[in-house]
Amino acid sequence: MVNEIRAGIFRTASAMKLEVPARDPELLLALHYARRHARRALAALFALDGALAQILRTTREPMVGQMRFTWWHEALTTLDTAPPPAEPILQGIASDVVPQGIAGARIAGMIDGWEELLEAGPLDDDALLRHAGARGASLFAMAGALAGAGARDPLELAGAGWALADLARHLSDPTVAARALALAEPRLLAATRLRWSRPGRALGALAQIARMNCAVPLDQPVPAGAPGRVARLLFHRVTGR
Repeated sequence: MVNEIRAGIFRTASAMKLEVPARDPELLLALHYARRHARRALAALFALDGALAQILRTTREPMVGQMRFTWWHEALTTLDTAPPPAEPILQGIASDVVPQGIAGARIAGMIDGWEELLEAGPLDDDALLRHAGARGASLFAMAGALAGAGARDPLELAGAGWALADLARHLSDPTVAARALALAEPRLLAATRLRWSRPGRALGALAQIARMNCAVPLDQPVPAGAPGRVARLLFHRVTGR
């Protein structure tokens, strides 16, 4: 059954003309929970988040990273007044997100969260929370608006927890990673205790994934796509919990 589900997800991704991240089948599963008309827009936003993360992973000099973030900020803001350049993610946002009322300038605000990580020295809790707010809470709020999520869906709480849990698994400093995880856990626990509306369950599923990831030791790989995890996500799809 799991293989059949995964095959269906990949067919959906192909139809949406998405670049399939084979290492993250659970993201595709969560996107598949969104209403059909919202899937491309959500995929565009999460593709942007992935591109911004890649800048941080591949840049050693903070000044170079800042220049690359500045380019993305200006390019996103310009989408409000001009056609996109020949860049696939920007074209996807221009065609599937901005026309639905999410301004490019608002999307560009996500970059503030990534810029927090360029600062020299260890990250304190305030910096981690600023990252979580500008990146995750903002991303989930925009995605929720696109998906038609309910007013009671804890979008910003889930988004902040999701961002912190994701960041924890990519930090080289184990002490900071542990602090990020400690900040993520109560937010994800609160967000996953509530019943999500049907349109919001794609984002609720991401909160469930992040919560399951918190239970995996940071020095061990996440068993993405494991049958028990997929079953938990299917339960969430049906019940909203």
